[in-house]
Amino acid sequence: MERLAQIWRHPIKGIGAEPLKDVALTPNRPLPGDRAWAVLTGDTPDTGEWQPCRNFARGCYAPALMAVRAQSAGDIITLSHPNRPPLSINPRTDGAKLVSWLGPLYPAERPAPRQLIAAPEIGMADADFASVAILSLTSLQALSEKLGKTLDPRRFRGNLWLDGLAPFEELAWVGKTVRIGDVELKVEERIKRCRATEANPETGERDADTLKALRDGWGHTDFGLKATVTIGGTVRLNDMAKVL
Repeated sequence: MERLAQIWRHPIKGIGAEPLKDVALTPNRPLPGDRAWAVLTGDTPDTGEWQPCRNFARGCYAPALMAVRAQSAGDIITLSHPNRPPLSINPRTDGAKLVSWLGPLYPAERPAPRQLIAAPEIGMADADFASVAILSLTSLQALSEKLGKTLDPRRFRGNLWLDGLAPFEELAWVGKTVRIGDVELKVEERIKRCRATEANPETGERDADTLKALRDGWGHTDFGLKATVTIGGTVRLNDMAKVL
């Protein structure tokens, strides 16, 4: 039977993941606190609006970022990394501290992290609408078997991980509605993956050619779904899930 197996939030785009036991979802909004902040790189200005992922610090450019963990407590976000001392910040006032902390983790040949900014109401995910990412643990297992190594879900930056599906069954859900507990989400599109998924979230080093495995095994690089919340409410681990 399909169920909600994991819930993840990523307070700062591309920088840190934290597990949740439950979360309240609101129609036409992202998961609360998910990609609520993002770090601009180079000379990209803060427009106050959504911007594409290429303008921000992220694991595609700096695989070491994939090993950052996050923990939120009120206004404070605490970040940890195997190669950096822990850092606790209030993102409204401590952006410069975060930029400095990220420096040793970022490749010198890339435009450097410059400024921590607040996301608009729709969040700063890779979709220009308020999206929640739905993924499948069964698909992750199939991809792990293709690669011959166990893949950590954190590679894929998902929000709601379902279990009990057939492998990659979820990719046929575009345009359909998914009910999790009492919450309903409309599936808008598949998620096309980038090289961030090649990095191990424990080490921050690239160690798996996930994109090649997806292409060789399934003929594409799609993994997971972007969905919008249509009926809000609280979802909890082990809530039942079904496609309507």
